[in-house]
Amino acid sequence: MKPVRLLLASLTSIVLATSLAAAQTSSESLPTIAVPGTVDKDVPFVPSPDAVVAKMLEMAMVGPKDVVYDLGSGDGRIVIAAAKKGARAVGVDIDPERIRESNQNAREAGVQKRVKFIEQNLFDTDFREASVVTLYLLPGVNMKLRPKLLSELRPGTRIVSHSFDMGDWAPAKTAQVDGANVYLWIVPPRTAASAPKRDAASR
Repeated sequence: MKPVRLLLASLTSIVLATSLAAAQTSSESLPTIAVPGTVDKDVPFVPSPDAVVAKMLEMAMVGPKDVVYDLGSGDGRIVIAAAKKGARAVGVDIDPERIRESNQNAREAGVQKRVKFIEQNLFDTDFREASVVTLYLLPGVNMKLRPKLLSELRPGTRIVSHSFDMGDWAPAKTAQVDGANVYLWIVPPRTAASAPKRDAASR
């Protein structure tokens, strides 16, 4: 029986070590964004695939005259891709590690003069200068953010979201890339911004 007990103990140790390593890896790869009134991080960092990034910028028609704000900018890939199109781009993320990573990535891409990364809660961010806002958050965060977007952004500003919509605010355009949904909205005139509705044709 002793060899059996030793074997079981060894197997248990291996399983525990593997589980701890997986948990540590998961924790390290999921920095997130805080929501108002808390210091918790609610949105996991999951980078948008390059094909989705390209589609988001294409749908928003990003060009040299644009100012792009990426809310929850992660490793900076959307900001950097926008800068490569000639835009001035700003990334906002609450995680200092992601900000350091983004600045390093921008230097390596040679676009550091066209980008800025801000360590900040996105709900505290002044993004009124933006002509394009990009999002890859969560449905609840999108809905909390929607009133701020509608009240602070200028009419005509383009908003693009990877995967998640804005409830009953009908997107102007939708697309699919590798199974992922991409949504585009245009900020309406102030008089029409208070109650956006989803029409049947856009469903």
